[in-house]
Amino acid sequence: MNIDYLIKMANQIGDFFESQPDEAEAQLAFAKHLKNGWEPRMRATLLAHIDAAESAGLNEFVKRSVSAHRGLLN
Repeated sequence: MNIDYLIKMANQIGDFFESQPDEAEAQLAFAKHLKNGWEPRMRATLLAHIDAAESAGLNEFVKRSVSAHRGLLN
C-alpha cells in the first residue's frame, strides 16, 4: 500500500468528520469509517506508519482519532 495515498485519504476523511460539532462522536465515526471502509492491510499500513514515523503527514484530527480509537482499527 502506498502510504502517501493512505495519508491523503485519511486526511480527506478526517476533514469531513472534523466538521461535526461533537469531537468525541466525530473521532469515533472516523474510526468506524476506516474500520468498515478500509481493508485490514490498509489500516495496518496506516498504523505502522504512525508507529514508525510518529504520524508524519496526518492532520491533528486524524492523529487524535486514531489515538483515541486505535483498538477499533486493529
